[in-house]
Amino acid sequence: MTQRSLSPRSWLDLLLLALVWGGVFLAVRLALREVGPLQIVAMRVAVAALVLWGIVLASKLPVPRRRDTWGAFAVMGLLNNVIPFWLITWGQQHIDTGLASILNASSAVWGVGIAALVFEDERLTLRKVIGVLLGLAGVATAVGLGSLASFDPTSLAQLAILGATMSYGIASAWGRATLPGLPPLVAAAGMLTCSAVIAVPLALLTEGLPPMPGVLTWGALAYASVVATAGAYLLYYRILAAAGSGHTLLVTLMVSPIAILIGALALGETLRPEAYVGFTLLAAGLIVIDGRLLARLVPRRKGL
Repeated sequence: MTQRSLSPRSWLDLLLLALVWGGVFLAVRLALREVGPLQIVAMRVAVAALVLWGIVLASKLPVPRRRDTWGAFAVMGLLNNVIPFWLITWGQQHIDTGLASILNASSAVWGVGIAALVFEDERLTLRKVIGVLLGLAGVATAVGLGSLASFDPTSLAQLAILGATMSYGIASAWGRATLPGLPPLVAAAGMLTCSAVIAVPLALLTEGLPPMPGVLTWGALAYASVVATAGAYLLYYRILAAAGSGHTLLVTLMVSPIAILIGALALGETLRPEAYVGFTLLAAGLIVIDGRLLARLVPRRKGL
Protein backbone atom coordinates (compact mmCIF):
# COMPACT_ATOMS: atom_id res chain seq x y z
CA MET A 1 0.00 0.00 0.00
CA THR A 2 1.26 3.50 -0.89
CA GLN A 3 2.49 5.39 2.15
CA ARG A 4 1.14 8.87 2.92
CA SER A 5 3.45 11.82 2.24
CA LEU A 6 3.34 15.62 2.39
CA SER A 7 2.76 17.50 -0.86
CA PRO A 8 4.11 21.04 -1.37
CA ARG A 9 0.56 22.34 -0.76
CA SER A 10 0.37 20.47 2.53
CA TRP A 11 3.75 21.88 3.59
CA LEU A 12 2.48 25.41 2.91
CA ASP A 13 -0.67 24.67 4.91
CA LEU A 14 1.49 23.33 7.76
CA LEU A 15 3.60 26.50 7.76
CA LEU A 16 0.53 28.75 7.88
CA LEU A 17 -0.99 26.64 10.66
CA ALA A 18 2.27 26.83 12.61
CA LEU A 19 2.31 30.63 12.36
CA VAL A 20 -1.27 30.79 13.63
CA TRP A 21 -0.75 28.32 16.49
CA GLY A 22 2.61 29.83 17.41
CA GLY A 23 0.79 32.96 18.54
CA VAL A 24 -1.87 31.20 20.59
CA PHE A 25 0.51 30.46 23.47
CA LEU A 26 1.02 34.20 23.99
CA ALA A 27 -2.72 34.87 23.61
CA VAL A 28 -3.55 32.29 26.28
CA ARG A 29 -0.86 33.60 28.63
CA LEU A 30 -2.29 37.12 28.33
CA ALA A 31 -5.88 35.94 28.84
CA LEU A 32 -4.92 33.97 31.97
CA ARG A 33 -4.27 37.26 33.77
CA GLU A 34 -8.03 37.85 34.00
CA VAL A 35 -9.82 34.64 32.96
CA GLY A 36 -9.70 31.07 34.31
CA PRO A 37 -8.34 28.10 32.30
CA LEU A 38 -11.71 26.42 31.68
CA GLN A 39 -13.36 29.75 30.97
CA ILE A 40 -10.77 30.36 28.24
CA VAL A 41 -11.41 26.91 26.76
CA ALA A 42 -15.20 27.41 26.85
CA MET A 43 -15.08 30.82 25.18
CA ARG A 44 -12.51 29.65 22.66
CA VAL A 45 -14.53 26.68 21.37
CA ALA A 46 -17.96 28.33 21.64
CA VAL A 47 -17.01 31.44 19.67
CA ALA A 48 -15.13 29.38 17.09
CA ALA A 49 -18.14 27.10 16.61
CA LEU A 50 -20.44 30.08 16.00
CA VAL A 51 -18.02 31.53 13.46
CA LEU A 52 -17.72 28.26 11.55
CA TRP A 53 -21.48 27.55 11.53
CA GLY A 54 -22.01 31.01 10.07
CA ILE A 55 -19.65 30.11 7.23
CA VAL A 56 -21.27 26.65 6.81
CA LEU A 57 -24.74 28.19 6.45
CA ALA A 58 -23.50 30.92 4.12
CA SER A 59 -21.78 28.26 1.98
CA LYS A 60 -24.98 26.13 1.97
CA LEU A 61 -23.03 23.02 2.93
CA PRO A 62 -25.09 20.01 4.10
CA VAL A 63 -25.28 19.58 7.87
CA PRO A 64 -24.61 16.00 9.08
CA ARG A 65 -27.64 14.34 10.63
CA ARG A 66 -26.41 10.82 11.39
CA ARG A 67 -26.02 9.97 15.07
CA ASP A 68 -22.75 8.14 14.54
CA THR A 69 -21.26 11.23 12.87
CA TRP A 70 -22.23 13.44 15.80
CA GLY A 71 -20.92 10.78 18.18
CA ALA A 72 -17.60 10.95 16.35
CA PHE A 73 -17.69 14.75 16.62
CA ALA A 74 -18.25 14.48 20.38
CA VAL A 75 -15.26 12.17 20.90
CA MET A 76 -13.13 14.32 18.62
CA GLY A 77 -14.15 17.46 20.50
CA LEU A 78 -13.23 15.91 23.83
CA LEU A 79 -9.88 14.54 22.66
CA ASN A 80 -8.82 17.38 20.38
CA ASN A 81 -10.19 20.40 22.23
CA VAL A 82 -11.58 20.08 25.74
CA ILE A 83 -8.90 17.86 27.29
CA PRO A 84 -5.77 19.27 25.59
CA PHE A 85 -6.90 22.91 25.63
CA TRP A 86 -7.58 22.74 29.36
CA LEU A 87 -4.36 20.86 30.19
CA ILE A 88 -2.21 23.28 28.16
CA THR A 89 -4.01 26.37 29.50
CA TRP A 90 -3.62 25.14 33.07
CA GLY A 91 0.01 24.24 32.48
CA GLN A 92 0.80 27.69 31.10
CA GLN A 93 0.00 29.19 34.49
CA HIS A 94 3.19 27.60 35.83
CA ILE A 95 5.70 27.37 32.97
CA ASP A 96 7.00 29.66 30.22
CA THR A 97 5.37 29.93 26.80
CA GLY A 98 8.51 28.57 25.10
CA LEU A 99 8.74 25.43 27.22
CA ALA A 100 5.03 24.79 26.76
CA SER A 101 5.48 24.95 22.99
CA ILE A 102 8.47 22.59 23.09
CA LEU A 103 6.52 20.01 25.08
CA ASN A 104 3.58 20.51 22.72
CA ALA A 105 5.86 19.52 19.85
CA SER A 106 5.84 15.95 21.15
CA SER A 107 2.31 15.71 19.68
CA ALA A 108 3.97 14.67 16.44
CA VAL A 109 5.79 11.80 18.16
CA TRP A 110 2.56 10.46 19.66
CA GLY A 111 0.72 11.08 16.40
CA VAL A 112 3.15 9.04 14.35
CA GLY A 113 3.22 6.20 16.89
CA ILE A 114 -0.55 5.97 17.31
CA ALA A 115 -1.20 6.27 13.57
CA ALA A 116 1.22 3.39 12.97
CA LEU A 117 -0.85 1.17 15.26
CA VAL A 118 -4.11 2.03 13.50
CA PHE A 119 -3.44 2.67 9.80
CA GLU A 120 -1.66 0.38 7.37
CA ASP A 121 -0.50 3.28 5.19
CA GLU A 122 1.17 5.02 8.16
CA ARG A 123 3.05 2.01 9.53
CA LEU A 124 6.23 2.39 11.56
CA THR A 125 9.42 1.85 9.57
CA LEU A 126 12.89 1.68 11.10
CA ARG A 127 13.37 5.34 10.19
CA LYS A 128 10.19 6.34 12.00
CA VAL A 129 11.14 4.27 15.07
CA ILE A 130 14.48 6.10 15.26
CA GLY A 131 12.67 9.41 14.85
CA VAL A 132 10.18 8.61 17.60
CA LEU A 133 12.97 7.60 19.99
CA LEU A 134 14.87 10.81 19.26
CA GLY A 135 11.68 12.78 19.85
CA LEU A 136 11.02 11.12 23.19
CA ALA A 137 14.63 11.77 24.22
CA GLY A 138 14.09 15.42 23.32
CA VAL A 139 10.97 15.63 25.50
CA ALA A 140 12.77 14.01 28.45
CA THR A 141 15.69 16.43 28.07
CA ALA A 142 13.44 19.50 27.81
CA VAL A 143 11.44 18.51 30.89
CA GLY A 144 14.45 17.38 32.92
CA LEU A 145 14.34 14.06 34.72
CA GLY A 146 15.22 15.75 38.01
CA SER A 147 12.21 18.06 37.89
CA LEU A 148 9.90 15.16 37.09
CA ALA A 149 11.10 13.30 40.16
CA SER A 150 10.31 16.22 42.49
CA PHE A 151 6.67 16.63 41.36
CA ASP A 152 6.56 20.36 42.10
CA PRO A 153 3.90 22.54 40.39
CA THR A 154 6.22 23.19 37.47
CA SER A 155 6.78 19.51 36.68
CA LEU A 156 3.06 18.79 37.09
CA ALA A 157 2.38 21.51 34.53
CA GLN A 158 4.86 19.88 32.17
CA LEU A 159 3.15 16.51 32.64
CA ALA A 160 -0.20 18.14 31.95
CA ILE A 161 1.03 19.44 28.60
CA LEU A 162 2.48 16.03 27.74
CA GLY A 163 -0.93 14.54 28.55
CA ALA A 164 -2.44 17.05 26.13
CA THR A 165 -0.07 15.96 23.38
CA MET A 166 -1.08 12.31 23.82
CA SER A 167 -4.72 13.39 23.53
CA TYR A 168 -3.90 15.22 20.29
CA GLY A 169 -2.24 12.09 18.91
CA ILE A 170 -5.27 9.93 19.65
CA ALA A 171 -7.63 12.59 18.27
CA SER A 172 -5.75 12.82 14.98
CA ALA A 173 -6.10 9.08 14.39
CA TRP A 174 -9.76 9.17 15.52
CA GLY A 175 -10.56 11.99 13.12
CA ARG A 176 -9.06 10.20 10.15
CA ALA A 177 -10.79 6.92 11.02
CA THR A 178 -14.29 8.24 11.78
CA LEU A 179 -14.73 11.44 9.76
CA PRO A 180 -13.55 10.62 6.23
CA GLY A 181 -15.08 12.49 3.32
CA LEU A 182 -16.58 15.36 5.32
CA PRO A 183 -15.78 18.91 4.16
CA PRO A 184 -13.14 20.38 6.51
CA LEU A 185 -15.46 23.25 7.39
CA VAL A 186 -18.29 20.95 8.45
CA ALA A 187 -15.97 18.62 10.39
CA ALA A 188 -14.43 21.53 12.29
CA ALA A 189 -17.82 23.11 13.06
CA GLY A 190 -19.27 19.82 14.32
CA MET A 191 -16.27 19.07 16.49
CA LEU A 192 -16.21 22.54 18.04
CA THR A 193 -19.96 22.46 18.69
CA CYS A 194 -19.60 19.28 20.71
CA SER A 195 -16.56 20.77 22.45
CA ALA A 196 -18.66 23.78 23.49
CA VAL A 197 -21.49 21.56 24.76
CA ILE A 198 -18.95 19.87 27.06
CA ALA A 199 -16.75 22.84 28.01
CA VAL A 200 -19.30 25.59 28.71
CA PRO A 201 -21.19 23.71 31.49
CA LEU A 202 -17.87 22.54 33.00
CA ALA A 203 -16.56 26.10 33.09
CA LEU A 204 -19.75 27.45 34.66
CA LEU A 205 -19.79 24.70 37.30
CA THR A 206 -16.14 24.95 38.28
CA GLU A 207 -15.13 28.58 37.63
CA GLY A 208 -18.44 30.43 37.30
CA LEU A 209 -19.05 33.38 34.99
CA PRO A 210 -15.86 35.15 33.89
CA PRO A 211 -15.25 38.77 34.94
CA MET A 212 -15.54 41.53 32.37
CA PRO A 213 -12.08 41.41 30.77
CA GLY A 214 -10.00 44.35 29.62
CA VAL A 215 -9.29 45.29 26.02
CA LEU A 216 -6.04 43.29 25.85
CA THR A 217 -7.75 40.16 27.17
CA TRP A 218 -10.60 40.56 24.69
CA GLY A 219 -8.05 40.77 21.88
CA ALA A 220 -6.24 37.66 23.13
CA LEU A 221 -9.51 35.72 23.39
CA ALA A 222 -10.60 36.87 19.92
CA TYR A 223 -7.31 35.69 18.42
CA ALA A 224 -7.47 32.35 20.24
CA SER A 225 -11.09 31.76 19.21
CA VAL A 226 -11.46 33.14 15.69
CA VAL A 227 -7.96 32.85 14.24
CA ALA A 228 -6.22 30.07 16.21
CA THR A 229 -9.28 27.82 16.54
CA ALA A 230 -11.91 28.48 13.85
CA GLY A 231 -9.42 29.36 11.12
CA ALA A 232 -6.77 26.91 12.21
CA TYR A 233 -9.07 23.89 12.18
CA LEU A 234 -10.03 24.53 8.57
CA LEU A 235 -6.36 24.07 7.74
CA TYR A 236 -6.01 21.15 10.18
CA TYR A 237 -8.72 19.04 8.58
CA ARG A 238 -7.51 19.82 5.07
CA ILE A 239 -4.00 18.64 5.97
CA LEU A 240 -5.41 15.59 7.79
CA ALA A 241 -7.33 14.51 4.67
CA ALA A 242 -4.38 15.07 2.36
CA ALA A 243 -1.41 13.85 4.38
CA GLY A 244 -2.67 11.56 7.15
CA SER A 245 -2.79 11.87 10.92
CA GLY A 246 0.90 11.29 11.65
CA HIS A 247 2.14 13.91 9.21
CA THR A 248 -0.46 16.45 10.33
CA LEU A 249 1.07 16.67 13.81
CA LEU A 250 4.47 17.58 12.36
CA VAL A 251 3.10 21.12 12.59
CA THR A 252 3.99 21.13 16.29
CA LEU A 253 7.70 21.11 15.37
CA MET A 254 7.19 24.31 13.41
CA VAL A 255 5.11 25.93 16.16
CA SER A 256 7.83 25.76 18.83
CA PRO A 257 10.43 28.21 17.43
CA ILE A 258 7.65 30.67 16.56
CA ALA A 259 6.18 30.51 20.07
CA ILE A 260 9.64 30.77 21.68
CA LEU A 261 10.44 33.90 19.64
CA ILE A 262 7.08 35.51 20.44
CA GLY A 263 7.43 34.70 24.15
CA ALA A 264 10.92 36.18 24.26
CA LEU A 265 9.94 39.38 22.43
CA ALA A 266 6.59 40.01 24.12
CA LEU A 267 7.12 38.62 27.63
CA GLY A 268 10.91 38.61 28.03
CA GLU A 269 10.93 34.87 28.71
CA THR A 270 14.17 32.89 28.83
CA LEU A 271 14.59 29.13 28.80
CA ARG A 272 17.11 26.78 30.39
CA PRO A 273 19.82 25.48 28.00
CA GLU A 274 18.36 21.97 28.44
CA ALA A 275 15.13 23.16 26.82
CA TYR A 276 16.97 24.12 23.65
CA VAL A 277 18.90 20.84 23.64
CA GLY A 278 15.60 19.00 24.04
CA PHE A 279 14.04 20.94 21.19
CA THR A 280 17.05 20.14 18.97
CA LEU A 281 16.63 16.41 19.67
CA LEU A 282 12.91 16.66 19.07
CA ALA A 283 13.46 18.51 15.80
CA ALA A 284 15.98 15.89 14.70
CA GLY A 285 13.48 13.15 15.47
CA LEU A 286 10.75 14.78 13.42
CA ILE A 287 13.12 15.40 10.50
CA VAL A 288 14.00 11.69 10.58
CA ILE A 289 10.30 10.78 10.72
CA ASP A 290 9.54 12.91 7.66
CA GLY A 291 12.56 11.51 5.81
CA ARG A 292 12.79 14.03 2.95
CA LEU A 293 16.02 15.68 4.06
CA LEU A 294 17.61 12.31 4.81
CA ALA A 295 16.63 11.05 1.37
CA ARG A 296 18.61 13.88 -0.19
CA LEU A 297 21.67 13.37 2.02
CA VAL A 298 21.81 9.58 2.26
CA PRO A 299 20.98 6.96 -0.41
CA ARG A 300 17.68 5.40 0.64
CA ARG A 301 17.79 1.75 1.64
CA LYS A 302 14.88 -0.60 1.37
CA GLY A 303 12.76 -0.76 4.53
CA LEU A 304 13.84 2.61 5.96
